[in-house]
Amino acid sequence: MSKRGIGLACLALSCATALAASPPEVRIGSKNFTESVILSEMLRLDAQRHGMTLEHRRAMGGSAILWQALRQGSIDAYPEYTGTLTQELLRGLPPSASHQQLSQALLPLGLDLSESIGFEDRYALGVPEALGERLQLRSLSDLRAHPELRLALSNEFMNRADGWPGLRAAYALQPASVRGVEHSLAYRALASDAADVIDLYTTDAEIQSYHIRVLEDDRHYFPGYLAVWLYRLDSARRAPRLLRAIADLTSRISDTQMQQLNARVQVQRRDETSVASEFLSSGAASGAASAGTWQRIRTRTVEHLELVSVSLGLAMLLGLPLGVAAAKLPRLGKLVLGLAVVLQTVPSLAMLVFMIPLFGIGARPAIATLFLYSLLPIVRNTLTGLTSIPARLQESAASLGLPWQVRLLRVEAPLAARTIIAGISTAAVINVGTATLGALIGAGGYGEPILTGIRLNDLPLILEGAIPAAALALLVMAGFQLLERALTPRGLRLSFDG
Repeated sequence: MSKRGIGLACLALSCATALAASPPEVRIGSKNFTESVILSEMLRLDAQRHGMTLEHRRAMGGSAILWQALRQGSIDAYPEYTGTLTQELLRGLPPSASHQQLSQALLPLGLDLSESIGFEDRYALGVPEALGERLQLRSLSDLRAHPELRLALSNEFMNRADGWPGLRAAYALQPASVRGVEHSLAYRALASDAADVIDLYTTDAEIQSYHIRVLEDDRHYFPGYLAVWLYRLDSARRAPRLLRAIADLTSRISDTQMQQLNARVQVQRRDETSVASEFLSSGAASGAASAGTWQRIRTRTVEHLELVSVSLGLAMLLGLPLGVAAAKLPRLGKLVLGLAVVLQTVPSLAMLVFMIPLFGIGARPAIATLFLYSLLPIVRNTLTGLTSIPARLQESAASLGLPWQVRLLRVEAPLAARTIIAGISTAAVINVGTATLGALIGAGGYGEPILTGIRLNDLPLILEGAIPAAALALLVMAGFQLLERALTPRGLRLSFDG
C-alpha cells in the first residue's frame, strides 16, 4: 500500500513540475462576467496579429482576485474600470481622479493603466419596467418611499466600498429585504418575481431583453467607470508587443457597441471568442473559432484529471504515513485527526482565496486546496483500518518476532486495505466535485463550462461540465472498488462477500 501510494504521488508531483516548467509568455485574466471575457478574448486575438501568444485565464472571479493575481505576477494584464480603481482597489483617491493620478498611484506597485477602451460601464440599480411605471420609480431617491421592495444584489456589490453600504447611506435606504446573489442570477430572480430591485452594469445586455428600468443616480453617488487595461510594467518591458495589442483596443468600443457585443453572447448564445473575433476584423482573425464540444470536453478532462490526480497523489504521500503514525501513537492520532477535521470545515471558496497569496492563480492553488481536503478521509480511514484489526491477529504476528515494518506491510496493511482504499476513494470523489471550483481562479477543468453556463443561463453548457464530472466520479469510484478487490487477501474477500 505505502509503496504504491508513494509511487503514485511521486509521479503526480513530477507531472506538476513538468507542467510548471514552461510558463507562457504572457497571461491575461478576465472577471466572471461576459463583458470582461469578451474584452480579454479581443486582446488575446489581437496579440496573435502581433506574433505573440497570450494565455487567457477566463472568468476568474471578482476584482479582488484579479487585482491580487496581477500584483503577484500570476497574470500580466486584465480589463478593469476606473471607478473600481478609485473606490475599491486604490482607496484614498477621489472618485474623479484623472488618468494621470491613477497612473501615479499605480507606478509604485509596478503597474500602469491604458487609455480608455472607449466605453463606460457604471453600476446602477434597476426594476422591472412594469413595476417602475406602477410605483412611479424614476430615481434611486424614489426607493426610500418603498421599503417593502425586495433587493437582490450581487455578492461583490454587497461588500464593495462603492457598493451597497455606501449607497444605502447616501440615499438613506432601509429596505426590509436585501439578499446577496450571483450577478448572472439576479436577472432571473427579477424575471421570476423573486426580487424587485437588482444591481446591474449599464452595458448589460439583459437590460433590454428583460425590460428593466434603470434608476437615475440623482445624488451622483457612483463615480465614473471607464473601461481600461491594467498591466504590469515588467511584463510590458519583457513583451513590448503586449502594449501594442493593448493600444489597438483603446478608444475602440462605444457604450452601445459593448452592450451589443454582450447581447450576442447573453441573448443570441454566441461564443465570446467568435464575437470578439467578429468585432476585430469581421471574423478574419486566424484561430478565432471556438473549439468543438468534444474537443473542449477532452481539454477540460485532461485539466480536471491533472488537478485530481496530483492533489490525491500528494495527499496519499502524506496522509498514509500520518494515518499509520496516528494508529501507533494514539495521542498524536487525536491531534492529527483534529487538525484534518478543522481543515475540512473551511469552506472551499475561502480555502481557494487563502491559497492565492501563496501560489498565485491557476492549477497550483487549486491542487493545494484539494490536497488539504483529501487528508481527512485518508488519515481517518488508515487510522480506523489499522486500529480495527483484531488484537489476537496482531499478537500472533508479534509472537513470530517480525519487525514492525514487516508486520505493517505483510499483515496489518493487507488486513486494513479495504478500509484504507475506501478512504482514498472518498477523497478522490470529493476532489472530482470540488475541483470544479478551481475554474474561479483559472485552474480550468469541468468547472469552466459550468460557471460559464451559469453566467449565460445556458443549460447545455452547464451540462457540458456537470455530466463529465459526474461520470468521472463514478469511474473513479468503480476503479477504486476494483483496486480494493485486487489488494484485499482472497480469504478476506470470501469472508466479506459471504
